[in-house]
Amino acid sequence: MSRHTPIVHKTRTQVVVEVLREKILSGEIAAGEPLRQSALAEALNVSRIPVREALLQLEAEGLVKFEAHKGATATELSVAQVTELFELRALIETDLLAKAIPNLQDEDLIQAEKVLEQLESAFKQEDAVGSWAELNTKFHTTLYQAANRPHTLEVVHGLNTNCDRYIRLQLLLTGGIPRAEQDHRDLLTYCKQKQTDKAVVLLRQHILHAAESIRDLVAEQVK
Repeated sequence: MSRHTPIVHKTRTQVVVEVLREKILSGEIAAGEPLRQSALAEALNVSRIPVREALLQLEAEGLVKFEAHKGATATELSVAQVTELFELRALIETDLLAKAIPNLQDEDLIQAEKVLEQLESAFKQEDAVGSWAELNTKFHTTLYQAANRPHTLEVVHGLNTNCDRYIRLQLLLTGGIPRAEQDHRDLLTYCKQKQTDKAVVLLRQHILHAAESIRDLVAEQVK
């Protein structure tokens, strides 16, 4: 009997995740609104265990945050923030990539391919959503390091930390995974072939397309 329990819990947890995600994205649960586990469990007719698990998963997606003395609250999603963050990324990361490509060594490209394989594997696992943005950033920065611009790379890391939740949402909720996988593979190919112009154009489109998808996704909530 105990062997089947995790499956039952997972199913219930996924249902709770989907319900709460929809309520946060639609604005039915407002930004900053407390998410009380006992009240949610009662409203959704489940025990507190799947509610707790669901809130932890939504925290990994960036829709929920846990704070001392406050518990879990819904995070704020902002169209203006998406626009600014992703436009900055497009400006800085394309410049870094252009500077990096002439310096890329075989070992850099091998490492980038390894990270990409880990990311593609994580895309296939429901419980690996929390690692998507981290692996995505790792793939990109593996290519950028050859630019030898450590301060610029620090700025990129900061931007990516702020973009993480939006990237996860875009991949999870807009069917963005196939395009992301193709973009990454093409980007790696252009880097291997030292086709800087094509790589830069693709990277810019890759970042700005993600921003467009996310803006559409959160526009309802921030009317």
